Amino acid sequence: MFHLTPNTQKCLKEDIQANQLVMGEYEVSDVPGQVIDYIARDTKGHILSQKEHITKGKFSFMSEVYDTYEICFISKVPPQQRGISQEVSLVTKKGVETKSYEGIGEASKLKPLEVDLKRLEDLSDSIVRDFALMRKREEEMRDTNEKTNSRVLFFSIFSMCCLLGLATWQVLYLRRYFKAKKLIE
Repeated sequence: MFHLTPNTQKCLKEDIQANQLVMGEYEVSDVPGQVIDYIARDTKGHILSQKEHITKGKFSFMSEVYDTYEICFISKVPPQQRGISQEVSLVTKKGVETKSYEGIGEASKLKPLEVDLKRLEDLSDSIVRDFALMRKREEEMRDTNEKTNSRVLFFSIFSMCCLLGLATWQVLYLRRYFKAKKLIE
């Protein structure tokens, strides 16, 4: 739950895996003369879900790729009217949380304990997939870190060699210069 001031936009962002269902429910406090719109989009700007003049409702969309998705609520107040802050309530669910296990249990004629086991199994599979993704991302970050470290090392060695070469040249040049001016022997 958050408050939305007049003529502003508030966005909530979240990283979502590929091929995951995202569902949400929203409720907006009603203020005469003020309207709120919502829009759900990915980082490329593709609109996944959108509705204008909302008060209460639901939305859903399917993520196509792993990306950061954002849900924005936009408050609009006519210029001649002074607006007040509106309260917005948003509940989102993604992945395993969106499944209705009661419906699955009735369709498959499962006992309540079996339905709970099915829910726990799906939840554990989701956790295993999340850990595999974290491990993959950690490997990519480690590789990037090691490459950057080696590049910085070679650059610092190159910089030191350049500085030593420049210092040697400067000493030799000044020595020749002072000998030419007969200030040193």
